[in-house]
Amino acid sequence: MSFISGVGLTAYGKHEGRSTLDLMSEAATLALADSGLKRSEIDGVLCGYSTTMPHLMLATVFAEHFGIQPNYAHAIQVGGATGLAMGMLAHELVEAGVTNNVLVVAGENRLTGQARDSAIQTLAQVGHPEFEVPLGPTIPAYYGLVASRYMHEFGITEEQLAAFAVLMRRHACLHPGAQFHDPIMIADVMASRSIATPLKLLDCCPVSDGGAAFIVSREPVNEFGVRVMGCGQAHRHQHVTLAGDVTRYGASDACGRAMAASGVDLGDVDYAAVYDSFTITLAILLEEIGIAKRGEAALMAANGEFEITGRLPLNTHGGLLSYGHCGTGGAMAHVVETHLQMTGRAGVRQVRDASLALLHGDGGILSSHVSMFVERVR
Repeated sequence: MSFISGVGLTAYGKHEGRSTLDLMSEAATLALADSGLKRSEIDGVLCGYSTTMPHLMLATVFAEHFGIQPNYAHAIQVGGATGLAMGMLAHELVEAGVTNNVLVVAGENRLTGQARDSAIQTLAQVGHPEFEVPLGPTIPAYYGLVASRYMHEFGITEEQLAAFAVLMRRHACLHPGAQFHDPIMIADVMASRSIATPLKLLDCCPVSDGGAAFIVSREPVNEFGVRVMGCGQAHRHQHVTLAGDVTRYGASDACGRAMAASGVDLGDVDYAAVYDSFTITLAILLEEIGIAKRGEAALMAANGEFEITGRLPLNTHGGLLSYGHCGTGGAMAHVVETHLQMTGRAGVRQVRDASLALLHGDGGILSSHVSMFVERVR
């Protein structure tokens, strides 16, 4: 048993002059304050990677910088799934009695800390060094290929996929920390410049500076009562051109394992936080997890089912697509928002009920998957 006892999140966007360690520290300070714990009570630290500070020992560098001396420190690197993978490890560490309070933290000045071409080149290395990278594809290019295949398989149009971008922007407009606050319509998505056919600029998440943190504790340390029920992972491929079946990626496997560990049914979920690096990412994950039938996720979005007042509120902070994406911290913002919703602290974004939530992270080109179920017990 474990509990998410505190969360912290910076605004995402441009933070001139702020380093990886600055952003991590700000988020960690907020999480500590939220939990009511002292620095001396943190006995474990898990941190994500940073492309602008690729240190071999980032966890201990951060611990030293932040002024803590944990019994356990570890850094994890599975792309966009890293945040939830760290949450899963923290949950297992406290359940095993290794630690009492684990600080999970990530941050990166990805927008202001590196040149655009450098960022593109760094991220493109996720591709196969022999069969993909020499041909020059970028991350959006890989997802563009996935989107083309998906649209062919299920008859979904670019306009229908754009409903996710519109939805995420609508939610972001209600969050003061979001990178974008200008409402958009389907026509705006369609008019935005092409990035990698069929994906356009507004189908893609932005590059951001920011930081996020949360604390996983063995016992409740405050009144929040948000319990981690169980988690699951799946890693079916690394390189998308070698994946075989390009309509199944492993999200269902991860979610199935998390359901088995949690003893819950997907139909009982009343809040969802799902990785959304691109509109196509969200469509595929929602369908593979089982929240939507194949080819119907975008239609559900257009019908209002994922709105704050909808049947299953989704990414109510605006997600990666509009709150922003600063690397590992991008998906961790989903954890923070879920905690705020479950503790009734989401303000104008507050949903009617968030007693059982599903979180899902995706790393690489739909390569690594982590699902987590959390429940409100108070």
